Parts: sequence; structure tokens; C-alpha cells
Amino acid sequence: MPHMFSDVRSFRHDPLSFLLARGNSNPMGLQRLHLGPAPVFLVTDPALIRPILKAPEDEIGKGRLIKKLTPVFGQSSLMLHGDEHKRRRAVLHKHMARGNVERYLPQMCAEIRAVGARLAKLGTFDPHDFTAALALRTICIAVFGRQVISHGDEEALVQAVGMIEDDLADDMFRVMPIGPWGWLRRKRRRGFAKLAMSTVVERLRSGANQTSALKDLEDLGLSNQELHDEILTLLLAGHHTTGTTAAWVLYHMAADRDLMDAIADEAESCTGSHGELRVDDVRKAERSLALVKEVCRLYPGAWWFSREVLKTTTVGNQTVKAGTSLLICPWQLQRDPRLWDAPNEFSLNRKYTSDAYIPFGAGPRTCAGMGVAMLELQLLALEIAASYRFAGVTPNPAPWPKASVTLIPPPMSISISLRQTSRTLSVA
Repeated sequence: MPHMFSDVRSFRHDPLSFLLARGNSNPMGLQRLHLGPAPVFLVTDPALIRPILKAPEDEIGKGRLIKKLTPVFGQSSLMLHGDEHKRRRAVLHKHMARGNVERYLPQMCAEIRAVGARLAKLGTFDPHDFTAALALRTICIAVFGRQVISHGDEEALVQAVGMIEDDLADDMFRVMPIGPWGWLRRKRRRGFAKLAMSTVVERLRSGANQTSALKDLEDLGLSNQELHDEILTLLLAGHHTTGTTAAWVLYHMAADRDLMDAIADEAESCTGSHGELRVDDVRKAERSLALVKEVCRLYPGAWWFSREVLKTTTVGNQTVKAGTSLLICPWQLQRDPRLWDAPNEFSLNRKYTSDAYIPFGAGPRTCAGMGVAMLELQLLALEIAASYRFAGVTPNPAPWPKASVTLIPPPMSISISLRQTSRTLSVA
């Protein structure tokens, strides 16, 4: 007979395997997880997800698990609900929708080409060492209207995230307190990280364009602290989730030379006479888009999110009491064999019409940065394939990612060389 803590050991040891096993081996619906005295259910039926996310916020809200991120993200739109959330979300959607971000395509491509040149000089590289910083530069272009972050600030922000991410992940489902010395060490790490991040944010704010998301947020009448929290959330959430996913884009191109060659051909068909990708053609570039979609299925950056039942309600055919957390796990849903053929295999021929495909969430709180992320990942594949070849990747197959706040790729090594094309020859 399971008790209230019976799943804690398995979950903390290997959450990815635990959630797959629990979600895929039981009937679809709500699967009880015994992670402590407060009830937690894993939502394994995709038909329930949109009703949960669209439920009135006084019935099902963000709840205690998400609120554990407040010490870092403050009172940003990630933590808010109601009319204030809608006001801020409208600004973010305006600036981060794909149609708007496409105007920055030349700047985004230039950043990717600069990274590609650095990788070629190295000869071999670990993709995640570069993709996180690249994603940060791209999100700065979308938020501030131009590239405003220095390499020093870029490195400081990436290191600050790394300093506290595992602590945050551990806090999310911790049942027992960590003790006074552990608490003190975490408090110090979080303090150092927040100071570094705050310093970077203030420098970036001074370089924003008049037409940037920052200026529109200022027009909402947000306080300095609210602006700080909003910008920090955009930088952290935007660069970290996309950066981890981007590493897998490069991995799959390295693991399949034919795929990389096909994307190189697609890039050539999208390139104008001046050597730049054309927006209209990128929109129709089906092979690179299929690569991005499949990587997002296998390795969703936001691999779980949750809601809390605030009033006793019915979910599906089950009565759920107030105080219950509902855990929605794209990692599990997007690898469920009842919903996908050969779910653990990489395939460019999938159809993504299922409600189980939710790498950016679903419903009214779908990630506002989805357009930026999808475009950036597609441009990364096209630009790198157009100019370079990957000779291979080790290890292959790669181990599963590490489950932290996001899915952290394992250490990998990719060999890179210049691709001899009309584009690279003209540049040389």
C-alpha cells in the first residue's frame, strides 16, 4: 500500500524515467503521485490539458510549485494572473511573435554566423557551451530591439543561472528541509547570482531602443522593480530553454550527415544574391522546421509545468480537492507510445496535430516567446548547415538530458569543418 512519501525516492533519483514509467504504464487521466502530504496528480490524458489551463483562475491557478520560483523571478508575468498578466502578456506577444521578430532576421543570422566562425576555429566543441549564450544574444535582440549585451555580461548571466538552477529544481519537490547549513549555502549562492543578474539587467535597460518591449512595458506604468523582474524573466526563461533545445538541434545534425546536407541544400534555396537568408523562403523551409519541431518534441525545454486546484472541482470524471497540484509533463506526453509511433525515435515525418504536442505549453498561457524560439532554432540549423559540416558527435547515441529547471544536455563533442559552397567561398 503506497504511503504519502512512497514516490519521493524514485522521483528524486531519476524524474524523467519515473514520470515516463508512471505516465505511460497506467490508464490515461489523472495519476496520483505520492510526493508528500500535499496531493499531486500527473495529467496523462492530453484531452484534459486545455480545460485545466482554460479554467477560471479562481478555480485552478498557478499554485505553490510555480511560486517557489518567486525568489528569482519576482512579480513578473510568469508568476502573475488576471488582468495584470494579460496586460503584460499583450506587450510580450506583440514584440515576440514570429511575424514581428522576423524583422530582426539579419541581426539574428549575423550572431549565428559569428558563433559558427568561433566553432570552426576550435575544430571540436560541446554545443551547449555555445548555444545558451547565443540564445541570450537573440532574446536581447527581440526584447531590446538590437544586440546590447556584452560578452562579459553574457557570461555573467549564464554563470549565474548555472549557479542556482539545480537549487531551484531541488526546491520544487523537496519534502524535508535541507538543514540550516544547506539553507545558508543556497541563500548565499542565490544572493551572488541575483546581484550579478540585476547588474546585467540594469546595464541592458540603458541600451534599449525606443520601440523595444522594455519601452512598452514602461508605458504600462510598471515600477522599476517590476520592470527588472519582467526583463530578468525574459532573459532567463528565453535564453535557457532555447539554449538547451538548440544543443539538440546541432546534435541531430551531427548524428545524421544526410540530414545536415539536406538542410544545407534548403539553406541555399533560401539564400539571396547577397548571401542572406530571405524571410519569405525561410517560412517555407519545411525540412529545417521539421527538425526543430521534432527536437522540441523529444527535448522540450520546459519539460513540466503545474497548476493548483483552488476550489474543489471536477477534472475529467474525477473530483479533485482544493490544494491539489496538477503536474503537466510535456516530456512524458510527447513520449507516450499510445499517442506517438516509436515515441523515442527521431523522425522528420511526424504529424503534430495532437493535443499531446505542447513543448511551449497550451491555451491562454502558451509561451509568449514561442515565435522567437522557433525562428532562432530554424535559423541556427540553416546557417550552420549552409557553411559547415559536422564529421560526427560523441557520444552517439547521446545520454538523456539532466532534469533540472530545464532539460540540460549531457556533455557532447562535435567535430566541425568548413563546407565548400559558393557562399563560403565568396566570404573567404
